[in-house]
Amino acid sequence: MKIDKKIYKKLLQVPPGKITTYGELSRAIGLHNGQRLIGRIMKNNPFPVIVPCHRVVKSDGKVGGYAFGQNIKKNMLLNEGIKLDRDRIVDFEERKYRF
Repeated sequence: MKIDKKIYKKLLQVPPGKITTYGELSRAIGLHNGQRLIGRIMKNNPFPVIVPCHRVVKSDGKVGGYAFGQNIKKNMLLNEGIKLDRDRIVDFEERKYRF
C-alpha cells in the first residue's frame, strides 16, 4: 500500500471532536520523524471532505497549516466542538486521539 493511502486510512480512525498530531500519525504508520512528510501528504489530500486532514495539528497544540487556509481549518475544528484559544487547541491532551 502506498504511504499516502496508509496515512489517509489511519487518519479515518480519528473521530470528530478529536485531533491527532503530525508526529502521532507518523508513528502510527511506523515512520520515525515523518512529521514533514505527513504535512506534505495532508496538503495534497485529494479527499479533504472524506479524509479529515483538518484534525491533524502540531505537537505543541497549535492548529498548524491547512491547504485551504488556517481560518477554514479553525472553523472546521470549532464546528466539531474543539475549542481554540487563538491558534491553540484548548484541552489539547484530552482532545488528542491515540492510535
